[in-house]
This record gives sequence, structure tokens and C-alpha cells, in this order.
Amino acid sequence: MYNLFQKYALTIAWMQALVAMLGSLFFSLVMQLPPCDLCWYQRIAMYPLVIILGFGLMRKDKTSLLYAFPLAVIGWVIAAYHCLLYYNILPEAMAPCKAGISCTVRLIEWFGFLTIPLLSLAAFSLILVCLYAANKQFAKNVQ
Repeated sequence: MYNLFQKYALTIAWMQALVAMLGSLFFSLVMQLPPCDLCWYQRIAMYPLVIILGFGLMRKDKTSLLYAFPLAVIGWVIAAYHCLLYYNILPEAMAPCKAGISCTVRLIEWFGFLTIPLLSLAAFSLILVCLYAANKQFAKNVQ
């Protein structure tokens, strides 16, 4: 099972980045939900992943992982920080959102726990796991 996941890890990572990008655009443009500052930073990390992973997938190029990994880590750290603020683990005074919408306002809460920051954290987490597996797959193919 893991070998199958490893084989398609780059595809899964690209699909996750694409779904996350389209989801954030849906929240903004269709549902008219304004993004906070931290949401913008997460988008800055996520949107290029669609292009980088897409080209890496088309060309079967291992170097795309080198470019994607730092963006995914940065996005994951911002998403984790956003979740800590959102769930009141960190005080709201630590939120960088001073103008516009607050980083702690609850816009969506599906099933009582699934929020936009948690969706972002899950997306970046899956992408990081996939990048690790794809790197192992590329290494296996070289041997």
C-alpha cells in the first residue's frame, strides 16, 4: 500500500495544492469571506505549489521537490500558528491581523471543529508527507 502511495505521491501533492487553491478562491470569491493576514500568507505559500508541483509532475523532475519543500514548510508553520491563535491556545494579542478581519474570527466551522485554518494545516501536512514520499520514490528509481 505504501509503495502505491509513494508512486503517486507527487500527483497527490499537486492535487491537494490545487484543491486548496480552488477552495480558498471559492471562500473569497463565491462565499465572499474576507481573508485575514495569515490567510494571505498561507495563500502566498500554497498558490506557487500548484505550478511547481505541476511542472515537476509533468517533467518527472526531482528538483521540483527542492522548490516545493520550503514553501510547504513555511505554509505549515503559518497554518499551525494560525490554528494556535484560532483555538485560543495563544492569546489574540499575538495575532498579526491589525487591519481588516481578525485572524481569530470564526467564519466557518463544519462538524463543530473543521475550520479554515485547520483545513490549511491539513493541506500543508498532506503535501509535506507526499513530498517526503515522492523524494523516497525518486531515490528508489535512481538505484
